[in-house]
Amino acid sequence: MRRAVLAGAAVLLVVVAVIEWPAEAVDFADRLAPPSAAHLLGTDQLGRDVLARVLGGVRYSLGLGLLALAVAVSVGTASGLASGWWPRHPLARGTQALVDVLVALPALLVGLVVAAVLGSGLVPALLAIVVTGWAPFARQAHRLTVAVRGEEWVLAATALGAGPRRLLRHHVLPAVASPLLASIAARFAGTVLTLAGLSFLGLGIQPPTPEWGAMLAEGRTYVFVAPWLVVAPAAALVASTLALGCIAARPGVLTDRS
Repeated sequence: MRRAVLAGAAVLLVVVAVIEWPAEAVDFADRLAPPSAAHLLGTDQLGRDVLARVLGGVRYSLGLGLLALAVAVSVGTASGLASGWWPRHPLARGTQALVDVLVALPALLVGLVVAAVLGSGLVPALLAIVVTGWAPFARQAHRLTVAVRGEEWVLAATALGAGPRRLLRHHVLPAVASPLLASIAARFAGTVLTLAGLSFLGLGIQPPTPEWGAMLAEGRTYVFVAPWLVVAPAAALVASTLALGCIAARPGVLTDRS
């Protein structure tokens, strides 16, 4: 049942992200129009439909956030598995030292530094999220690997002649995947907020792209004239992070096989 609900939500997300919403259609004759039957969430300073822009922003705020998270999970898991399996290797020790530093620093602060060095735009924002996002998964994968490598079934596979690659791929990785999967939803919420924060500060996705953080940055100038320009993207951010938080609070939702 839970898997069916998640599958339905994923399909809905894909549909919303794939459909070409008229987010860039400009109508200067209908600027800053309040919510109405024609425009359910009103229009912005260029006459663009706010609802269309909020829905079009799904592919940027959630879609790109998911892409960056996938890269961070892959990098973090791979480095954590390697450092956990060969903990005394100098490279493993260096990796864990770097992980300790990155985990101790606020993700948004590190993202701001990376984005400021690389410049503003989509690619620097995604790289900033990957730089800040891989460390927690690397630490978790490292700890899980260290705990698993001494189990009897791993020792038995080693005695039967299984090499390190086969052990990591077919024995250790499936054992650590479930706990890692359970933490992805919580990290996803943080990734969405980090991407929105970078865009809001002008270091991430730039206007007129309908990304929720960029929409907030554009709308704050008109907050007293057209408050819906801020309320709509803010509500989308809050709703998405709350939904992901609810999933993260119930780890069995992601790992349940029923």
